[in-house]
Amino acid sequence: MKTFSAKPGEIKPNWVLIDAEGLVLGRLASLVALKLRGKDKPQYTPHVDCGDYVIIINADKLALTGQKKNKKKYFWHTGYPGGIKERTADEVLDGKYPERVLLKAVKRMLPKESPLAKKQFSKLKVYSGENHPHEAQKPEVINISILNKKNVKGSING
Repeated sequence: MKTFSAKPGEIKPNWVLIDAEGLVLGRLASLVALKLRGKDKPQYTPHVDCGDYVIIINADKLALTGQKKNKKKYFWHTGYPGGIKERTADEVLDGKYPERVLLKAVKRMLPKESPLAKKQFSKLKVYSGENHPHEAQKPEVINISILNKKNVKGSING
């Protein structure tokens, strides 16, 4: 019996639509990273991009559990001495680009700094509102909230 190894020409990516309203950030990010890498498919091959295109709408209505909204911090450096800056997750979600919280979470769950990871990450499309320009691709709608009751904040034990 030989091990199956997919070739780049054999892969046909699908389009998936996820509504992030009320979903827990970390649980959503891990499922999205799984879809982007293609690890949910039987023909998964580590060195080939087997993943699907993922569209996420309502990224500004994500939920964070516990005290993460106020205690989770995002850091960056301006390049000047003493130029380290920080912003809480609540400030980012209320700011101009609330989708960056989800983008950062998913990017950190993909393999680090490789051309394959960049290609897989480019298949993620995140929008803060209801509208998206990918209707022509006819994305399949996936309801993450029914997979596990902990995926939605406010549920029992969630």
